[in-house]
Amino acid sequence: MPKPNKPDEAQVEAVEQTPVHVDHLIFNGELATENAWCVSYDEDALPEQRPAFVPLSLWQSYQEDAELAPLLMSDTELNPELAAELSKALAIAIDFPAFTDGRGYTIARLLRERYGYSGEVRAVGDVLVDQLEYMRRCGFSAMALRDDQHPEDALRALSFISVRYQPDVEERQALFERRLAADK
Repeated sequence: MPKPNKPDEAQVEAVEQTPVHVDHLIFNGELATENAWCVSYDEDALPEQRPAFVPLSLWQSYQEDAELAPLLMSDTELNPELAAELSKALAIAIDFPAFTDGRGYTIARLLRERYGYSGEVRAVGDVLVDQLEYMRRCGFSAMALRDDQHPEDALRALSFISVRYQPDVEERQALFERRLAADK
């Protein structure tokens, strides 16, 4: 049986140090005309391209650099101290390592509702069109689509649901509460 091709160390290192560029960015419900930000998952070195989202530990070391913003992994545990530190960031990216990993939704909702973060919250990683409406309802203001996702489909998906029953980050009252208030 032939052995599978394994990348050598130089190839792996090159991938870790190469910022991920996103071509399909939805920002505030519209297709963004430009995307200056790159995303780097390298925890040891700053990317050459700026502005850049970098892993949290790297951002914490270089907070004075206004062209850097934190990249939160899906296993990030938010606490009041970290939230206070993140409140200084112009933008925050939250990684979705797989579309089945929903921890990023919780991070975004906590940032918005519990800690009052008002800057850009961007979803990056394995972001599919099917997730966008839920992401927006949890507080994401920007979503960087996976390369195989079509921006036109994303815009249609964001306008598909016109009435939501449950409360969310944007609408704090459930539909029945809004109806009761309108009847009074």
